[in-house]
Amino acid sequence: MTLAEKKQEVIEEFSMYDEWLDKYEYLIELGKALDTYPETDKTEERLIKGCQSRVWLDYTLKDGRLFFTADSDAIITKGIISLLISVYSGRTPEEIAQDDFSFIDEIGLKENLSPTRANGLVSMVATIRRAAQEASL
Repeated sequence: MTLAEKKQEVIEEFSMYDEWLDKYEYLIELGKALDTYPETDKTEERLIKGCQSRVWLDYTLKDGRLFFTADSDAIITKGIISLLISVYSGRTPEEIAQDDFSFIDEIGLKENLSPTRANGLVSMVATIRRAAQEASL
């Protein structure tokens, strides 16, 4: 599935829910489905700065593609990072670096988060972009 197709799939999934409470429930389910993140990897270097909750993000570059793993100590935040990983993990650094992340606005995620969670979302996106830039060096 291309990046554009994956983003469209996310937009369609979110459009199935009329209420933001239901969308939050969906995010929580995404967070629960996130692969287990090793406790030993929950280090200061992997901690995303700017999030109210603690969010750890790591990546590996394999065959020219970035693969992300993450965890958070807050359930909705864990769902948000899970959503981002589902879209961007397995993509090339160039795809990620060139993407505008506009699907986030299209699903209304940022505007329906508290200011502190919205800041955390911005930090998560910035960290994923930075990983793509580092991997393409």
